[in-house]
Amino acid sequence: MVVVLLGPPGVGKGTQAVRLADEIGAAHVSTGDLLRAARREGTALGRKAAEYMDAGELVPDALILDLVREHLGTLDPATPILFDGFPRTIDQATGLDDVLAEAGRGVDHVVLFEAPDDVIVKRLSGRRSCLDCGAVYSIYFNPPAVDGVCDRCGGVLIQRIDDEPETVQRRLAVYRQETAPLVEFYEKRDGVLKRIRADRSVDEVYEALRTALGLSGA
Repeated sequence: MVVVLLGPPGVGKGTQAVRLADEIGAAHVSTGDLLRAARREGTALGRKAAEYMDAGELVPDALILDLVREHLGTLDPATPILFDGFPRTIDQATGLDDVLAEAGRGVDHVVLFEAPDDVIVKRLSGRRSCLDCGAVYSIYFNPPAVDGVCDRCGGVLIQRIDDEPETVQRRLAVYRQETAPLVEFYEKRDGVLKRIRADRSVDEVYEALRTALGLSGA
């Protein structure tokens, strides 16, 4: 099973992806995490990506797709995959289709998380991410048991620079311009796209996600 999780930043994709990955043994794939790991490990692709990142430039789609391809090559072919916040553009989506096809796979489900802007702004300003395992928390909606400490691995929780309130509106504008067209792209595939109201509790949204993927009662 290959799942793409879509929605604006701060809508809760990461929180739900980590929880679902734990339940079904899926690979949680965030291209941001792949970029940071490749750079940290000093791989050939990581060094190339670092050149763009250090120059303040966007990493090209071709390089991101190479990172995804490389990562998929480390997984068992039967491993479920959850793409969190990727693809972000139609070009990336068509590129992902090609990469998956090389592995004899394809996108099975696309889940769109939707919530009003005021909810998203509050979530983003309160979001904290684990430096070690990538788990995501909210000081408002699902705080960690100990402030600043990850429940899953004990790692340090941080607020990302792009989650600071003053950047939120810009991120939402970029999402609408570049990523929202993906909804129409995937709607053309019969039965693939499912919509979820994400302005509910974490547990309610998770059960809606399980239902959308046909996991309820499993």
